[in-house]
Amino acid sequence: MYVLRGGRVADAAGTREADVAVADGEVVAVGEPGAVDDALAALGDDGEPTEVDADGQVVAPGLIDAHVHVMMDGRPDVSTAVSDSDYTASYRAASNLESAVSAGVTTIRDLGSRGTLALDAGEAVAAGDIDGPRVLACGRNVIMTGGHGNWFGREADGPAEVRKAAREQLKAGADVLKCMATGGVLTEGAVTGAPELNPEELAAFTDAAAPTDTPTAAHAHGEEGIKNAVEAGISSVEHGTFMDREAAEMMAERGTYWVPTASALRGIVDNGVEAGIPEDAVAKAEDAADRFDDAWDHALEAGVPIAMGTDAGTPFNFFEEIPGEMAHMVEYGLSPERALEAATVNAADLLGLDDVGRVEEGYAADLVLLDADPNEDVEAWREPDAVFARGERLE
Repeated sequence: MYVLRGGRVADAAGTREADVAVADGEVVAVGEPGAVDDALAALGDDGEPTEVDADGQVVAPGLIDAHVHVMMDGRPDVSTAVSDSDYTASYRAASNLESAVSAGVTTIRDLGSRGTLALDAGEAVAAGDIDGPRVLACGRNVIMTGGHGNWFGREADGPAEVRKAAREQLKAGADVLKCMATGGVLTEGAVTGAPELNPEELAAFTDAAAPTDTPTAAHAHGEEGIKNAVEAGISSVEHGTFMDREAAEMMAERGTYWVPTASALRGIVDNGVEAGIPEDAVAKAEDAADRFDDAWDHALEAGVPIAMGTDAGTPFNFFEEIPGEMAHMVEYGLSPERALEAATVNAADLLGLDDVGRVEEGYAADLVLLDADPNEDVEAWREPDAVFARGERLE
């Protein structure tokens, strides 16, 4: 048990003075000191809670990153990761998870790793074998033969094959299904905005997810691919770099989430060929970055729901720097309050989690102790003073 005393609480509900009590992995009370003490006493536990002095500090919910790749480590050419052994990939995944949770990220969604790597990593965290954030994972991406990410995805062509490939991921325990609706930046020869899976294949993909109400995600840069994904009923569009006004309005009308992953483009464009990133990838990223501003304008004007995701693991996009995505979102037009919503309650909604993302009684005790109010200062996340994941203090 912990009691965080004398600080303020900041989440999507605003910022207020309150103590926070934690027991058995969840928040059991938020409020005045007397009320918090009464709530702890009512638990009937004879043990004394550990007191944490939060005077002058802010208790916030841990961040949720809705788009990462635990198999990758930010190397300039991510395709080389496929040649690493399964053992090396496992050590890398464990290191990435430790880096993420140390930065205040208490939930991640892996949207494509080799085999069952991310699914297994999630089980290891849940069992307490390794430290890290809660992990939801898709297993393998479903892609067309030779499409974006073919070096680690599950290739499938035609509605029947796509449906089977999606069902294979569900059988393996996937929490979300991920497909490639367009080409991408990091696959040589792929055309970034060109449609890949066609409308019939995308419909089969979402049809496979429907019986279990499993969320779906589509990598989609180009406007045609985005619209195809939205019409198929995809839960979230990842990247959405070339989003036009019509696509934005479709997403807003249907409640399709946008996960922008600004950090992915920044990592490539800001470092370039000189840092070892393949020339083809840099050229495509620079073109995408030129159009990304317009996508934000369309999304904000239409009211597209936004959830935070970074694409962590892609070139120079490191897990320990995940909170930097919030600053990027503010640069593109979100207020700090809306960036906080995107990284907590919105991302939780997208992931289908109803007990994370807030500092509230009955919610998981995924908490971060900060020196500044994240509802006012998007840089507040840079160096968390303490991190609690599922009630355990890790930092």
